[in-house]
Amino acid sequence: MLLFFEQLLNGVQLGVFLFLLAAGLTLIFGIMGVINLAHGSLYMAGAFASALALRLSGSFTLALIAAPLAAGLVGLAMEVIVIRRLYARDHLDQVLATFGLILFFNEIAAISFGRQPLFMNIPPALNSTVELLPGAPYPVYRLLIIIAGLLVAGLLYVLISRSRAGSLIRAGSTDQEMLSALGINVKMLFALVFAFGAMLAGFAGGLAGPLLSVEIGMGENILILTFVVIVIGGIGSIRGAFAGALLVGIADTLGRAFLPGLLKLMLPPAEADGIAAGLASMAIYILMAGILIWRPAGLFPPQGRSGA
Repeated sequence: MLLFFEQLLNGVQLGVFLFLLAAGLTLIFGIMGVINLAHGSLYMAGAFASALALRLSGSFTLALIAAPLAAGLVGLAMEVIVIRRLYARDHLDQVLATFGLILFFNEIAAISFGRQPLFMNIPPALNSTVELLPGAPYPVYRLLIIIAGLLVAGLLYVLISRSRAGSLIRAGSTDQEMLSALGINVKMLFALVFAFGAMLAGFAGGLAGPLLSVEIGMGENILILTFVVIVIGGIGSIRGAFAGALLVGIADTLGRAFLPGLLKLMLPPAEADGIAAGLASMAIYILMAGILIWRPAGLFPPQGRSGA
């Protein structure tokens, strides 16, 4: 029971981490209609910025601040120089252009930091455990990621649903010409939304640094999971991104933790480990297929899209 609780928390931690990435990506696609394959590169930019800031200042707080700021600046430059020229183009052009950006950013990172991974240590104040249940210690840093992700989710809900900025963002996703006629600078709005999505990705990269090695191409694998999240949740839906991220995080974590033990009850250990590894890797895609059969538009499609 305690092991299940610990792994469930690990799944929630992965889920809120994926949400930070998926929220930015679903904002960009849902509002501007751009398929940005280079979103993972913004996550990588945040991770490298946090590692550099930690090395120069020794402060993990400054490292966490540097991560979203650096990714936001990179995202703003990307939108102004490349992305805004793709709004009127079809999705194939967007995919090709943003794939080219992945290669560009990977080479820039290699030139700037070298090809050896960088490592960040968890700060001593957070490198401990706390007993959430008797006999079930849980790392404080992973708990911090959960809390940070939930706070960001709450702030995004308020921003999108309750603020004037959120009203403008929602209006921009449905009728750009009317918004422009009302005197709103749509180009500036789109640039700021793109930069904000980049900041969320960069913040995720900064949080990931102490748990994973900071290396070139680290954004590509996580990007696949992020796309799965927004497809499950409903493309363009922040609420859907949150629900999808939790489902993917929990399904992936529990599958990897418990499938080997379950299969060993029926199969020889060597065979069970091999089959379990394959099934655990497939679990999130099986989950996605099942949800899309039930709700082709995702769990919480934006208003105006059918969830049937």
